[in-house]
Amino acid sequence: MLVPKSPMLAAVSQSGLALKYASQELQNDKEVVLAAVRENGFALGDAPEELKNDKEVVLAAVQKDGYALEYASEELKNDKEVAFAAVQGNGFALNYVSDALKADKEVVLAAVLQTGFALRYASNALRNDKELVIATVQKNSHALDVVNEKLKNDKDVVLAAVWKNGDALNYASVALKGDKLVVLAAVQKEGNALKYASEELKADKKVVLAAVKQNPFALFYASDGLKADKEVVLAAVQKSGCALEYASEELKADKEVVLAAVWKNSYALNSHTLAYASKELKNDKGVVLAAVRQNGLALAYASKELKGDKELVLATVQKRGEKLNYASDALRGDKEVVLAAVRQNGLALAYASKELQNDKEAVLAAVKKNSLALTHASEDLKADALLRRLATDPKLTTRGRRNWYILKLKRRLRTALAIWCATSADDEAYFDADGNAVMAGRGARAAVRTYKEEM
Repeated sequence: MLVPKSPMLAAVSQSGLALKYASQELQNDKEVVLAAVRENGFALGDAPEELKNDKEVVLAAVQKDGYALEYASEELKNDKEVAFAAVQGNGFALNYVSDALKADKEVVLAAVLQTGFALRYASNALRNDKELVIATVQKNSHALDVVNEKLKNDKDVVLAAVWKNGDALNYASVALKGDKLVVLAAVQKEGNALKYASEELKADKKVVLAAVKQNPFALFYASDGLKADKEVVLAAVQKSGCALEYASEELKADKEVVLAAVWKNSYALNSHTLAYASKELKNDKGVVLAAVRQNGLALAYASKELKGDKELVLATVQKRGEKLNYASDALRGDKEVVLAAVRQNGLALAYASKELQNDKEAVLAAVKKNSLALTHASEDLKADALLRRLATDPKLTTRGRRNWYILKLKRRLRTALAIWCATSADDEAYFDADGNAVMAGRGARAAVRTYKEEM
């Protein structure tokens, strides 16, 4: 009895793995199997042995997924054309080619150019081939990990790898981790590669300078002597203030170094720079003022004395109102300071003293900035009619006005679109500023003219 072919062809064209559920008759049908492997190369695993030895079928499978070579016949695993097609799509398919082709330089080169780690499946002779290995690490520097020890100690090979990615220094021989030329090449590409260098080179000023200029956090891997070298540390903190964390205690107390660090403190990532300064400099008004002007978060690390300095706290809350929470209790009760804070961020009212949370001027300024600030006011002011109206009318607060303007802009955009539509064809509808269709055709054009005049 003949089994209808069309339904199965449709099924395997949608999902090649549906071949598994086909009748034996249809699994032996080349047309059905070809349709299946073209959709999913792994469908070759459900094909009969005869078709696993059919070059057209196997080529179609490996062109879809090189790994499908696993299911090919031994004869076709030794076919160079099939092997090429497989490894060009997936270098790891080199694992399934015949031993003869694992020793074929052209096939192996095609595999390693697709993925460097395929080198692990090459013959021993080719894994010792310097030219091939250099081509491999230039494609994938981490493939140096699967290179034999002799070539891990070859300067040309390792240089090719670290020029691609400095972290490949991790896989170099001990001798080359102590080679200044190799290590310099690595840290210039990736500063943190310094961690793989020999102890001697971690103490080499030229190498460490190159590393911290590429990545300031490489200072962590420098020798203690260079962590105390002002030129090295300045190079690092000028790149990122947070690198100050790895400087010597002596340089954390050096005003020039700390100022250089806090001047690089404008981003959230660097907001903790002042935390690494010495206790003395956390109490230095000039240093702390420079820090908070760059990033208000720095006030958190100032000395208790400076958290009570009005000039300093004002400079902070004018930039980041919510940082009022780091101010002294006395300044949280200072009306000038609190007004500056809530005008920058209405929710800073939460950190004001109880007295100022009951001060109508302060609460009014906060609610104008952000209607939600009313939740931090005293119970008496929460019931104030003016403040309640202000908090609930979106046009009266900064945040509300912003949202109102956005809504108004959306309406104007809809009107502009309507204008374009109305001037494009007589039968297009015109919409007013609220997005309502009001008229069509020539009447719409007249309305548009009127609207343009009013604009």
